Amino acid sequence: QVQLVESGGGLVQAGGSLSLSCAASGSISRPNVMGWYRQAPGKQRELVAHMTSGGNPHYADSVKGRFTISRDNAKNMVFLQMNSLKPEDTAVYSCNTHPLNGYSWSYWGQGTQVTVSS
Repeated sequence: QVQLVESGGGLVQAGGSLSLSCAASGSISRPNVMGWYRQAPGKQRELVAHMTSGGNPHYADSVKGRFTISRDNAKNMVFLQMNSLKPEDTAVYSCNTHPLNGYSWSYWGQGTQVTVSS
């Protein structure tokens, strides 16, 4: 069983930066995708960014140019550097991994709170 554990959330003022980390325990088949989703109160969960095991990133339009995703495949880790944070970035951020093709399996972390004050 794969477990994902996130760290790095917190409270920051608008314009500030935060870094999130997600570590996966256990073996994850490749090729795969590791990424970050977020859910704000009263809103649906949305994709923030993901990256394939081959290193191809994808970002939501709302975070392009501000957030950077990276991976360490050897350690089964994914990171999210968040700069120029806005109050609308406030949400619970969750880590996810699934196969590159389809969702025959999918694992989620427990989530970490990111709060951006105005």
